[in-house]
Amino acid sequence: MKKYLFSFFFLCLAHFSFSQKVFSVNYENQADVKVYVVKYENQADLKVYKVKYENQAGDNNGKWFFTKYENQAKKSIYFVQYENQADIKIYFVDYENQAGWRNSAKKHLLY
Repeated sequence: MKKYLFSFFFLCLAHFSFSQKVFSVNYENQADVKVYVVKYENQADLKVYKVKYENQAGDNNGKWFFTKYENQAKKSIYFVQYENQADIKIYFVDYENQAGWRNSAKKHLLY
């Protein structure tokens, strides 16, 4: 029984520590990562799909769940107005299977 509880605990811990739950802050100095939304897919570092439910969030693979409260999120983000202000550039995709990194050199920003 202890073995199963121990395994269950680590599975839950792994799920919560790597999910892409984000919160959009109002001020740049509150953010972990500054994000710019590009107009075209080929300009993006990351293609993002917004999931409807928290348990659908991916493990740094572009499937984001936007939380209602900052303390529920893994990362806080700020949407900048100009491309040169951003840490990463994203493009919102329409389908879940399109999400993912185009520039994996910036992947560490969301861990």
